[in-house]
Amino acid sequence: MISKPDKNKIRQRRHLRVRGKISGTAERPRLSVYRSNKNIYAQLIDDVKGVTLASASTNDSEVSGKTKTEQASGVGALIAKRANEKNITEVVFDRGGYLYHGRVQALAEAARENGLKF
Repeated sequence: MISKPDKNKIRQRRHLRVRGKISGTAERPRLSVYRSNKNIYAQLIDDVKGVTLASASTNDSEVSGKTKTEQASGVGALIAKRANEKNITEVVFDRGGYLYHGRVQALAEAARENGLKF
């Protein structure tokens, strides 16, 4: 019997490999992205202290859009706005093991357009 590889396990392994190489600080936090089937979540994380500095998701009332890609762009704009309120301009982008395509790309580009540098 042929068994297909579990895509989420492969993604988690890829994510752990990347997480060994990148880390966020208070001056330059890590912009972590998590993508589920329905929603997308973004967090600014200070890995030195182990705290979340800001977060945004499609569950927030400020985010609107018809398609999931449009909603991801809204999340990117919202996380950039919340970062600017806390005087954060530079981040380290952590795509969470996902391909830089589609919703992850839309979130990243919207965050860049709204003032985050990475």
